Amino acid sequence: MAKQFEKVEGDGKRLRFQIVGLVRDALYQNMRDPIIPTVYVPFQWIESDGTSRPYDRATFIVRTSNRDPLAVAPMLRQEVTRARPGFRVSNIRTQKELIESHTVRERLLATLAIFFSIVALSLAGLGLYGVFEYSVLQRRREIGIRMAIGAQPGGIVRLVTVNVLAMVVVGGVLGLALGVASARFLEKLLYHVKPTEFGALALPSITILLAALLAALPAAIRAVRIDPAKMLRSE
Repeated sequence: MAKQFEKVEGDGKRLRFQIVGLVRDALYQNMRDPIIPTVYVPFQWIESDGTSRPYDRATFIVRTSNRDPLAVAPMLRQEVTRARPGFRVSNIRTQKELIESHTVRERLLATLAIFFSIVALSLAGLGLYGVFEYSVLQRRREIGIRMAIGAQPGGIVRLVTVNVLAMVVVGGVLGLALGVASARFLEKLLYHVKPTEFGALALPSITILLAALLAALPAAIRAVRIDPAKMLRSE
């Protein structure tokens, strides 16, 4: 025996439906809302007393291989009206438009986060550049002496960069630890993205490391170009 269920109308009338198939769970009205029990019924059905009960609205989901989905809109309007003269297509929207309309908050937060992260990264890069340059300036005599006694350029570069880069690495590790610890608070601002995913952690880390290396590059070049003889004569 097929399973059935009843629906109570606003006037207290009870409608009985017979289940003929099941579909997978899907989000219905909002991507953030939990999945609710949903029933799909025919456009028009006949009740037990012979009364016809049509629906006055419905939603069609149409798949197309066209790169511009809206290009098939005129054909859809024509074919739907031809199939059912009483139907009129009032609104056609692409899946991309629907997703964007439901993710305005997430996209706004992402845009603001990118803007402030670029500002913070630029300020940090300028600060690191100043630290490296000051370090080379303060140690130019030491660098000249080391080069005079045979120090290689690679050793000079490590001399002026290793301490600052070590602090960058330590700060990055601490930042990742704090980010993972606050993951449960960040999940509310994201949609289907976990804050602890490898890409979400690796990309900022690599970006910070590249910014630090870029800030260290001018100072390293300046350090290896120091003339030992000129530097010792000036002292």
